[in-house]
Amino acid sequence: MSSFACWSLSLTLLVLLCSPGSGEKAFEVYVWSEKQIVEATESWKVNCSTSCAAPESGGLETSMSKIMLEEHPQGKWKQFLVSNISSDTVFICHFTCSGKQHSQSFNIRIYQPPAQVILKLQPPRVFVGETFTIECKVSPVKPLESLTLSLLRGRETLKNQTFGGAETVPQEATATFNSTALKKDGLNFSCQAELDLRPHGGQIIRSTSESQILEVYEPMQDNQMVIIIVVVSILLFLFVTSVLLCFILGQHWHRRRTGTYGVLAAWRRLPRAFRARPV
Repeated sequence: MSSFACWSLSLTLLVLLCSPGSGEKAFEVYVWSEKQIVEATESWKVNCSTSCAAPESGGLETSMSKIMLEEHPQGKWKQFLVSNISSDTVFICHFTCSGKQHSQSFNIRIYQPPAQVILKLQPPRVFVGETFTIECKVSPVKPLESLTLSLLRGRETLKNQTFGGAETVPQEATATFNSTALKKDGLNFSCQAELDLRPHGGQIIRSTSESQILEVYEPMQDNQMVIIIVVVSILLFLFVTSVLLCFILGQHWHRRRTGTYGVLAAWRRLPRAFRARPV
């Protein structure tokens, strides 16, 4: 490269550096939220800040209720308390510096925890070797894709079921499991609902159903059935016999009261001479 070309390049760079406005930098807007996912009844803090040394104005745009808690003396940052959120929404932090306005947006999601977990056994009583169904039902939950239902037998996990899809409204969830009763002892079952909000900056929320006991019986053996039949037959015979005896005694008592047997006795008490006299 010639010396003239080097000199021209250096001059160009010097002009650019010394020209008005060449030292100005575009300011940035930052947003920080205490939570990224909240319950509808919650309140949380949001901080809007900027790299501008002396911003002319700034704030937080939202349709939710907000209260400004603190502010930097030069207005470089502002902290707000936000509440009364009813649905997923977008918040916007904005600042104006040297007549130019920049903004930064962020999303807040709401969640609805599993308030009620119900376990049902169908049927609640079975014989050894029979099948039964375990059903777990959860009241409306959001976000549904963060929910896991675990069907438990004691401490043993029988089934884990997760749910897909990003629903905009709370949805109910149901998990079922078919099993076979293998022993006589009663079995204790329960269901646990787990809402994992960690990917959204939250925590794990768990709720467990009341335990249900499955009553398991052994089927009757053939000899037991024979014994039952014999006992029932004997009881039936005794019942019929007692009814017949009561009937006969009742007839006997009735005849004595009506005189059937009294006439015969009086005839026998008459002297033999009168009984022998011809009519």
